[in-house]
Amino acid sequence: MSSDKMAARPAMTQQARRGLPKPLRTLLDTSGLIAIFILLFIGLSVLVPDFLTGRNIVGLLLSVTLIGTIATTMMMVLALGEVDLSVASIVAFTGVVAAVVTSNTGSVLIGVAVGIGAGAAVGAFNGFVVARFGINSLIATLAAMEFVRGLAYITSGGDAVMITVPGFFDLGSAAFLGLTLPVWTMIGCFVVFGVVLNLTAFGRNTLATGGNAEAASLAGVNVRRLKITVFALQGLVAGIAGVLLTSRMGLGDPNTSLGLELAVISACVLGGVSLSGGVASITGVLVGVLIMGCVQNAMGLLNVPTFYQYLVRGAILLLAVMFDRWKQSRRAGGG
Repeated sequence: MSSDKMAARPAMTQQARRGLPKPLRTLLDTSGLIAIFILLFIGLSVLVPDFLTGRNIVGLLLSVTLIGTIATTMMMVLALGEVDLSVASIVAFTGVVAAVVTSNTGSVLIGVAVGIGAGAAVGAFNGFVVARFGINSLIATLAAMEFVRGLAYITSGGDAVMITVPGFFDLGSAAFLGLTLPVWTMIGCFVVFGVVLNLTAFGRNTLATGGNAEAASLAGVNVRRLKITVFALQGLVAGIAGVLLTSRMGLGDPNTSLGLELAVISACVLGGVSLSGGVASITGVLVGVLIMGCVQNAMGLLNVPTFYQYLVRGAILLLAVMFDRWKQSRRAGGG
């Protein structure tokens, strides 16, 4: 009798969990990761000099804006069961385009609009190639990564493009409540895409397609249009991030952000987004971004040599992928 009750207890717990609102279920599912982040933050605050200073915390937030902003839409791409390796090239390309157009027209508005539009166009093209021709997104975006980086070099003439309009620099330096525009942009993206993922039909369709594209299509989801839209959003947000980065640097550099795509994917996978699609958490992605940012910041404060930093980042990516694989096996086994 008592053993039956004990065996039924986990099932009752799972049933009760399914009855909770989705945002609360997501928070419960990421509670372990949140606990790890809290312990990591406390440990770094105690062991790393100057880590907990106000200036360093603001600098830490600014340092993760590029990865964090793009991770909000990479989360959607991965949830769809796809991947986008072209984001770093889009960042460089849109920054160069914005710099060239702004300097030639003298208009910051036109330069920013054209730069972001170029990013959205590349993203939509990626989505079209993947959805229309059924090409594996890893291969399609790998080709786009090389192609778009080449466009960045061609547009810039192979060298960094200096910006001649002073107003362009305000995009990266404008501040409100002590936080700059890039930080507020990242926060805004997390809020917007958190709502999209959890509270809209678009988000539900994205997760459903990532879980089983054929079943989603039979249920009435226009899978082809959905993929194009998600990739276009990825390009749009990467374009925004590229323009803001260019404003902060003061020039359009075709060499910038090399390897960024791996850092973004690492943050997403570390945050619980499944590489096989169908599973994503905006809270988990936020925590994943902050964990990577804290580790990188601590290594900088401790003057860890760059080549050791590569080892640490590679280890984080490997552990994140192994953890994702373990969770997939656990779900497949009904655990």
